[in-house]
Amino acid sequence: MEIVYVYTKKRSEFGRQCNFSDRPAELHVDILPDPSLAANFVVRDPCDVPLQCSQEMSEHEVNTERYESESRGINHVEGGWPKDVNPQEMEQTIRFRKKVEKDEHYINTIMQLGSHMEHCIKQNNAIDIYQVYFEEDEEMEECEEQPWAKTINVFRDPNEIKRTATSLSWHPDGSRKLAVAYSCLEFQRATSDMSLDSYIWDIANPNKPEMTLKPVSPLVCLEYNPKDSHILVGGCYNGQIAYWDTRKGSQPVEMSTIEHSHRDPVYKVIWLQSKTGTDAFSASTDGQVLWWDIRKMSEPTERLVLDPSKKGNLDNALGAISLEFETTMPTKFMVGTEQGLVVSCNRKAKTPAEKIVCTYSGHHGPIYALQRNPFFPKNFLTVADWTARIWSEDIKESSIMWTKYHMAFLTDGCWSPVRPSVFFTVKMDGTLDVWDFLFKQNDPTLSLKVCDEALYSLRVQDNGRFLSCGSQLGTATLLEISPGLCTLQRNEKALATAMFERETKREKILEARHREIRLKERSRSEQSKEEEGKEAHGEESAEDLVAQAEKEFFDIVEAELKRREKEARKPTPLPALVLTESDVLLHLTPPLGTGSEDKTE
Repeated sequence: MEIVYVYTKKRSEFGRQCNFSDRPAELHVDILPDPSLAANFVVRDPCDVPLQCSQEMSEHEVNTERYESESRGINHVEGGWPKDVNPQEMEQTIRFRKKVEKDEHYINTIMQLGSHMEHCIKQNNAIDIYQVYFEEDEEMEECEEQPWAKTINVFRDPNEIKRTATSLSWHPDGSRKLAVAYSCLEFQRATSDMSLDSYIWDIANPNKPEMTLKPVSPLVCLEYNPKDSHILVGGCYNGQIAYWDTRKGSQPVEMSTIEHSHRDPVYKVIWLQSKTGTDAFSASTDGQVLWWDIRKMSEPTERLVLDPSKKGNLDNALGAISLEFETTMPTKFMVGTEQGLVVSCNRKAKTPAEKIVCTYSGHHGPIYALQRNPFFPKNFLTVADWTARIWSEDIKESSIMWTKYHMAFLTDGCWSPVRPSVFFTVKMDGTLDVWDFLFKQNDPTLSLKVCDEALYSLRVQDNGRFLSCGSQLGTATLLEISPGLCTLQRNEKALATAMFERETKREKILEARHREIRLKERSRSEQSKEEEGKEAHGEESAEDLVAQAEKEFFDIVEAELKRREKEARKPTPLPALVLTESDVLLHLTPPLGTGSEDKTE
């Protein structure tokens, strides 16, 4: 007998079991007419009654007593074992099981029950009673409606001094609970009487928290364990890591030691994919990423310093403020830093220098949110400064898509878990933006004013229908979005793939062109340096040549000025005397008298 059938519908979704039975009709009350009661009534003829002044009336209001519900449960332990077998000891239970399985009576009983069970399973699987018909038609009808979002519940910080809701985490089973971490992130603004508590809320009861978590320092981040819904891990403002078991009360089960913890607030902690389900890693603005095993919190199991020079110098490390880990890529993780860089890391590298693979730069401020697309892990979303950007792992120079620059600062963002083209962002002006880049790229598909104060945190439920936003004054708002925004559309995956590939190809072409231009400029600069180097042998330096040229210039100017001064000092010359031939002859021939006298003498 080999029958394997997986039931995908949970028992909790079946609803309460209906028990019907046939029974005869029952008569509870039979009131017969009584004519004697007619004497107590007087037949009144129609008449008019005029009133000059109406009677004075007053209106009163009263608040009814508020109904508070409280959830209680009971934990069942494993039973049915003999008295001499301790169910907590694995070796004893395995030994007893082997002993029972070898018993012939046990084998015969299982074989007899097997045929009956096989018949029931085949009968049960003959028809799928939970099959949904006309599902495609419903999707098409839902797509035509306008996107909307409405507030379902509001969970307020119960303390008088309000703190910021810095982190949100949904319960992994059914998402009926919401864990909220409260802390004051403004430097030296926390007062001595400010509460340190964080809370777990039942989303159906906003009046009172279901459970209180009492850390030694305010919690900055808080995460449910996806494998064990009773376990939560949190990062404190003083750098310590703590974990809680809700079955053991409000106090932390164990905490990391101060000397082996972070030096700054722990801004993000994430559970790792492991067999035990007890591994997690954290990031802080002290520039370290630490790995932890909650079974031994005395010191971290591994440490990474985010030094971009890969020398492991903590003084040069980049402050980490966000983390990303994808279970399908167990060795890779990404870190968002205060300096606007995304650092891609490989945990299984041999040396610490090789653990930092590459960096992505493009933001002007701290990266508050970093998340891979759940459908396309090669593409990831970053939220920082005034924009949200979508990146491809293959391109490190720039993002492939980005939103416009907003007037308000962006503080958090995340992808939709059910639609590959939808993501959410929150801003400092209290606005929630829903983006669908297949529908519209320049503006959000839906923009909703959630509250008047700044929004600091955002988390979407696994089914994509509900999301919660945490504000500066400690208010966690539960919102429901329209079915069109949380239902996978027809051909959406193919269209999103085509868009990502097109934008990646475009950026690759631009990157290649920029690289070519840079290479040309570099070759030109190298050629000019070589030419200058050849001419530099036996010749004067550039500064000497400039000084010589200046001297020659001023010498020429000075000589010209002196020449002009000399010309100005010379007297004006007389006009030249012009002698003709007759004048010359006349001058050479002596007078007659004079010549005769000379002769006589």
